Amino acid sequence: MTFTERLYRRSLVAAITAGFALLIVLGLAVAWLVVRTQESSQTVTHTYQVEVTLSQIRVLVERAEAARRGFLLEPRDGFRRVFEETVAQIPPLLDDMAGMVADNPPQVERVRQLTSLTNEHLALLRESIAEREAEGLRPEDIGRVGAEDIALIVGIRDVARAMSQAESDLLRERTDSQQAFVATSYAFMTGAFVLLLLVALGTIWAARQNVRELRQSRDKLRFLNDDLESVVQTRTADLQRANDEIQRFAYIVSHDLRSPLVNVMGFTSELDAATKQLAEMLDKVEAEAPETVSEDARLAVREDLPEAIGFIRSSTEKMDRLINAILRLSREGRRVITPERIDMNAMVRGIVDSLQHRLTEVGAEVKVEPLPDLVSDRVAIEQIFSNLIENAVKYLKPGRPGVIKVRGKRQNDRVVFEIEDNGRGIDPKDHDRVFDLFRRSGSQDQPGEGIGLAHVRALAYRLGGMIGCDSALDQGATFRLSMTAKLHET
Repeated sequence: MTFTERLYRRSLVAAITAGFALLIVLGLAVAWLVVRTQESSQTVTHTYQVEVTLSQIRVLVERAEAARRGFLLEPRDGFRRVFEETVAQIPPLLDDMAGMVADNPPQVERVRQLTSLTNEHLALLRESIAEREAEGLRPEDIGRVGAEDIALIVGIRDVARAMSQAESDLLRERTDSQQAFVATSYAFMTGAFVLLLLVALGTIWAARQNVRELRQSRDKLRFLNDDLESVVQTRTADLQRANDEIQRFAYIVSHDLRSPLVNVMGFTSELDAATKQLAEMLDKVEAEAPETVSEDARLAVREDLPEAIGFIRSSTEKMDRLINAILRLSREGRRVITPERIDMNAMVRGIVDSLQHRLTEVGAEVKVEPLPDLVSDRVAIEQIFSNLIENAVKYLKPGRPGVIKVRGKRQNDRVVFEIEDNGRGIDPKDHDRVFDLFRRSGSQDQPGEGIGLAHVRALAYRLGGMIGCDSALDQGATFRLSMTAKLHET
């Protein structure tokens, strides 16, 4: 991909991301405007409620005045009852009014004045009704009584008119504000819709471009895969031929090495027998004529020759073990792999049971966690786990109770096993070396030729697996084996 293409892709992604971010901002702004519009609507409704309550108070005051006048003209219970019912409704409305305008100091003062004038006016009304009931007020005095509280009525009307005007002004302001919020909300919604449309179109266009590029890449990849398959088949065939050649070479070389080795071992046995005869003869000569036997001859027969024969024999035996290992590896490479379902828990328990005597001797234990099953070659898997567990037992730390843990888990189409010990550990620089043929790490105080782990790695490769080591000196070692969960016959 060229620099221009990368810049174009990044710019496109940045533009789409910015579009979505701006769309989110617009959405939040629209939500805020909707909330503000609702608040403005509530204030408008509140203003209407104040107006209605004020109108109700004015109507009730006038109704109380009318009932009082009716009672003064003709003192009947009906007029008195209407008066009392009307007067009883005014104080709650005044309280409601005070609560409605509590956030408006000028209106609070007007409500206080209105309440004072209304209470004073109602007191005069009650006083006149009481005088009429006591017949202390004659009909010709009714005009005078009405003139006494006219000032209060005028005051009530003036205060009510002032409050109504103030609420009308608030209503006009709040209505204008509400309309402005609604208009702004519509503008923002329109902008959000346009932006959403642009972002959607841009996203669709970018998706179509990506789909087109993916289709082209898929076609190229299919072509490359087809070509790669032929290359892999060719390389695999070449590797298989080379592997067969190596195995045949190892088999032939091993047999060719064994022939002279057998001769050397045979001649060593003859030399050993001859040395024994010379020793018997030397003993006889020393008994009959000791002065005829030199010190060099005595040392040669009794020390030098047996020591040399011992060196030759130990070397030939080691050579024989190495040749057998090469032959075993060669035969393992030619063996046909036969996949079958393996109960790993049962297999590992069987391996541990076979090592129980050795575990008791060294004071160690093997902890086996539930293991996943797999489909693979039983013989190869058993050899791998036997080698790894036996090595863990062999290289435990003296004086430290040995603990060996075997666990495993499934990872997609593979299975990962771990064999962990708390033994002497392996130097990090030798983590790869220990898997090489005839290579060992650490002190060589245990029998072995450095073949086991090389054999394990070869078997793991044949089964489509990998093996690695994680360890530090004196901190134990963990061998991690990754295997194909289901091996197919080849």
